[in-house]
Amino acid sequence: MKLVKAIIKPFKLEEVKEALSEIGVEGMTVTEVKGFGRQKGHTEIYRGSEYTVDFLPKVMLDVAVPDELVAKTIDAIKNAAKTGKIGDGKIFVLPIDEAVRIRTDEMGDSAI
Repeated sequence: MKLVKAIIKPFKLEEVKEALSEIGVEGMTVTEVKGFGRQKGHTEIYRGSEYTVDFLPKVMLDVAVPDELVAKTIDAIKNAAKTGKIGDGKIFVLPIDEAVRIRTDEMGDSAI
């Protein structure tokens, strides 16, 4: 089992959700986050004053998937979230040692 974490632009969330649903991913956790990478934010003018916006709004998805779905999950997220512009995001894959469904006590792949 793996945990696929993706940080994407907020307006791409619906497209990513649909793409994951099409490949059989049944659940995900979505968190609104702020951050920056190479883009380092940008400057804006508000009421005549210039200021820097360091942290940009993003959405972070956490998706637990069996090992055999990892490549399809990465491709689905990558293709749905890509705009070709700076700030499209990142995808990270982490191992999951164990998963437990609290309601039924199922463990392992059947818990996700």
